[in-house]
Amino acid sequence: MEKTELKRILNTLHFLEEAPDTLQRAFTNHAVIQKIPAGTTVFWEGDSCHSLAILLSGSVRVFKVGESGREITLYRFGSGGGCILTASCIMNGGDFPAIAQVEEEAEAVIIPANVLRDWVNRFDIWRQFVLGLLAQRLADVITTVEEIAFRRMDTRLAEWLLANTARDSRFVQTTHQKIAEELGTAREVISRLLKDFEMEGLILLSRGMIEIHAPEKLKQKLK
Repeated sequence: MEKTELKRILNTLHFLEEAPDTLQRAFTNHAVIQKIPAGTTVFWEGDSCHSLAILLSGSVRVFKVGESGREITLYRFGSGGGCILTASCIMNGGDFPAIAQVEEEAEAVIIPANVLRDWVNRFDIWRQFVLGLLAQRLADVITTVEEIAFRRMDTRLAEWLLANTARDSRFVQTTHQKIAEELGTAREVISRLLKDFEMEGLILLSRGMIEIHAPEKLKQKLK
């Protein structure tokens, strides 16, 4: 790795600026930067984990697929983030328990599994970074479980629509299937609720597009 590449990593992983020179040199010797196209499946369920990717740009979605084919998003991570399931898989020697897929073209720092384990043992600042990733993503997964178990689906759908409306726009470009995958339910459930919202005058449906017709009234669903 060139010094210019190490500088790019330091600009994203700011904690490394305070890391000992030995860790920075280790990055130069062992880590590589790799571009990963959108749509690439980084891990399939059951894969062995040979390396950890930390993103400099782009985004990755980690999800599970049930026996019925229904998907549920566990979490996403972007710049400066890494996949906790990969880290756990490497540290415990298990197989990857989900699917990780690149949503937006990513540029990532790739760290081999044996190097990751060595750095966790040798460098406090690196161990703290990995544990921080674990804590953050665990919180994301707990939030997902709480939403599925305890919140009404119409409330979650309304919140999702409002959160995903483009800035200065009332339009959400998506499909019923994609929303179902995000919210961990069946497409039929989403289609029925969206139709109910349309009949209430909250939204207008068209192919691949949802227009938020009455955002203030839709917000009332959150109460």
